[in-house]
Amino acid sequence: MAIAKRKFDWVRTLSPFQVIAIFYLFAVTVATLLLSLPIAYAPGVDIAFIDTLFIAVSAVSVTGLATVSIPETFSTVGYFMIALMLQLGGIGIMTFGTIIWILLRKKIGLRERRLIMTDQNQSDFSGIVRLVLQIVFIVLLIEFIGFLILGTYYLQYFEPGEAYLQGFFGAVSAMTNGGFDITGASLIPFRDDYFVQFINMMLIIAGAIGFPVLIELKQYLFESGERTRFSLFTKLTTITFFALILLGAVMIVVLEFNHFLSGRSWHEILFYALFQSVTSRSGGLTTMDISQFTEQTHLFMSSLMFVGASPSSFGGGIRTTTFALVVIYILTFARGKQSIRIFRREVYTEDLNRAVVVTIMAVLTVFISVLVISVVEPFSLSEILFEVCSAFGTVGLSLGITPELTSFTKLLLIGLMFIGRIGILTFLFSFNEKRKTGNYHYPKERVIIG
Repeated sequence: MAIAKRKFDWVRTLSPFQVIAIFYLFAVTVATLLLSLPIAYAPGVDIAFIDTLFIAVSAVSVTGLATVSIPETFSTVGYFMIALMLQLGGIGIMTFGTIIWILLRKKIGLRERRLIMTDQNQSDFSGIVRLVLQIVFIVLLIEFIGFLILGTYYLQYFEPGEAYLQGFFGAVSAMTNGGFDITGASLIPFRDDYFVQFINMMLIIAGAIGFPVLIELKQYLFESGERTRFSLFTKLTTITFFALILLGAVMIVVLEFNHFLSGRSWHEILFYALFQSVTSRSGGLTTMDISQFTEQTHLFMSSLMFVGASPSSFGGGIRTTTFALVVIYILTFARGKQSIRIFRREVYTEDLNRAVVVTIMAVLTVFISVLVISVVEPFSLSEILFEVCSAFGTVGLSLGITPELTSFTKLLLIGLMFIGRIGILTFLFSFNEKRKTGNYHYPKERVIIG
């Protein structure tokens, strides 16, 4: 017993970031093994291991990029496996583990709380378990409502069994911002059904805006007593989130008004632009063949995918708060001011430093990935950039080149999806070793800048 204990002593030396990265690698391994089972596939279907791994990572990272057709490749059992992976990867490995611990009546110690805090991008231990329970409750409730609405509404399109299967998978995929579909054509069959589009947009927004925002909104609307005072995070996230949706819709209309949107009615223009703006942030679903958009629109959509969703949500990218802090910092610096003040609050220098580091590292990651892929693939730079941003932002949109990529590029995209899910900071800190820092400083010297 003592020997076995000593064998696992090295685990205690790992940082929370390293443990989280290992847990997600383990989840990917299990997902790959599950999707390798014959029962997961439709009769007579057999795919390469690299494609199985790709789908597993895409599901756990709630991305939605696929190298094969989901409805043509997987069985109904496979659909439920993918839905489970979307759920597990979406709410977070440690959140799922916490629920297991609670059901088994295990004590959740300080180390476990640190892991949950890291997985959910939180900065405080207090109320972390209650936060997890509220996240699971809200997610499952919204998904259940979405399932009932979509499943019942789909009765006019499908047989009852198929209707509720489509409703279940569609609600999970939209809420988790997974981007997978079992229609075979995303939401293109419903391009004229604005009710289906509206429900899916609401589910995507609920999954992307951030769990703390949903919790504070629930407290404000339904809990009695003293009114909730919205946090700076909620204010900054909400304003940035919806401002980007509005900006995205307007830009798509401007860029495509004389192209794809030419000659269409006002309501077609509205829903095409609005849905693509919402889904380009992290949703991955689509109501049209996005390859019909112009190259300029593809570049703009790539920037939306790069920003992604909000922290502590189902989405990836650099996150809305990171984008907002960097923009505000640039404006503040240009005005000659030192501290960043938002809604009568000052932002911690540490948070600002993290935002800048995340942005710089994300730009470098995307740039290097595009450069490397462009050497081995025959596609245009805009197509490659779109695919890279989609993987990094865990979005799942594609211009149709994913199945044609080489194994090397698929592996690179797998790495990007993994980084996009665990986050740039967790990825960077997972390489950090615990070292003692000396209590001394070197002399400072100015460096010419600009």
